[in-house]
Amino acid sequence: MKPIVILMTNTLRLDDNPALSAACAEGVPVIPVYILDEETVGTRPYGAARRWWLLKSLKELSKQLTSLGSALIIRKGITLRVVQALLEETGASIVHLTRSYEHWARESEADIDDLCISQGGSCRRFTGNLLIEPEHIQTKTGKPYEVFTPFWRTAKGLITGTPVNPPVNIIAPDKWPVSLDISDLSFEPCPASWAMPLARIWQPGEIAAHERLDMFLGGIVDHYKIGRDVPAKEATSRLSPYLTNGEISARRVYFEAKNVLDKRPAAVENITSFIREIGWREFNNHLLYHFPHMPAQPLKPKFERFPWQQGQGLLLKAWQEGKTGFPIIDAGMRQLWQTGWMHNRVRMIVASFLVKDMLWHWREGEAWFWDTLVDADVANNAAGWQWVAGCGADAAPYFRIFNPILQSEKFDKEGQYIREFLPELSALPNAYIHKPFDAPQAVLKTAGIELGKTYPFPILNRQKARMRALGALEATKL
Repeated sequence: MKPIVILMTNTLRLDDNPALSAACAEGVPVIPVYILDEETVGTRPYGAARRWWLLKSLKELSKQLTSLGSALIIRKGITLRVVQALLEETGASIVHLTRSYEHWARESEADIDDLCISQGGSCRRFTGNLLIEPEHIQTKTGKPYEVFTPFWRTAKGLITGTPVNPPVNIIAPDKWPVSLDISDLSFEPCPASWAMPLARIWQPGEIAAHERLDMFLGGIVDHYKIGRDVPAKEATSRLSPYLTNGEISARRVYFEAKNVLDKRPAAVENITSFIREIGWREFNNHLLYHFPHMPAQPLKPKFERFPWQQGQGLLLKAWQEGKTGFPIIDAGMRQLWQTGWMHNRVRMIVASFLVKDMLWHWREGEAWFWDTLVDADVANNAAGWQWVAGCGADAAPYFRIFNPILQSEKFDKEGQYIREFLPELSALPNAYIHKPFDAPQAVLKTAGIELGKTYPFPILNRQKARMRALGALEATKL
């Protein structure tokens, strides 16, 4: 029997994996494959944090497949060439894969389809990572949605089907093709000590993803609607890296949340608020599909003329290292560096500070997030930065500039989040924890703080920065 090759590159899971389930249902040998492709034109190499996550996740997936009598074949190179070699080595002519939405991946999938057809087979492309495929939803005029609310209003009515259970048996081929070792992918962090804090916080893999979902829906979700804006609270799902790395499907998350809602109608506001965030992920991928230039170019072309600063610089480095002199900004950037993740409210605050107070290009921030986030995702990252910068779809107006002090006082009232990630400020009273530069010298001395030495002075004057940003907006005549 000819085997089926299944590409698992973007679906590192067994549960709700229609491509895998369909292959197993054929009753023929199945060869699961992971391909690290950093050579196909248009690809973007993973950042350091995501590489660390993938190293752990692939090991977990390999264990799961081994427990079912199967194995995970590891390859590197241009996807089309790797697939061609696998078909020749195994005698297979059918490939199963789960659709991706980056333009280069879509082109690669089409090329694989042509290759399989030329050999008398086929490439079967399955849905699996979104609730709704981008081409299945459009406005009444036949155009893609560019505003979230009407998009989600329509999308909710199009969600059908239920998650597919994991296979209980995977038929192995008589002979396995040659595989690289996971260590050959060079995902090991260098230096290794950099990732030690990540390992204490995160457990990658499908099993951990489901445990996290169960924990969230088991009680944390009851405080989601309001708590999700408070960075010191454990009120969010923290499922984003698992979704990004394909260890759990959006469909599984969505239907499990709906099941909880059926059992606990009193939780409707919190669960509805959570499901809406799944909708934002759908919307961002919808934008990426229809506007493939989104990761590099503004969706609003007039922003091409905006005078953002670009390239490296001391101010950009201060932002990256959490040394701006504004506690909520610095706490967020240090959380990112120490944990590979940042609370979503704080992501908006630090992004606004970079592109509006500092007048730095959103692409510089997007690139830093790409390298340091364990949930770095092409669609979410680009759409999020463009939203804050005012140049994306359904974006916040550019003139809406977050005040980091007011945001900090509102969402971290007692300074718990700041104290966790800026221990050098922990002795400051609440009145000054958000703005140590306003504290009397006696208060600073009592708290053991010397501005400019133990904690930096602010790198800019916010009032002047605001006026400069608004002046740039006016000068560009957007």
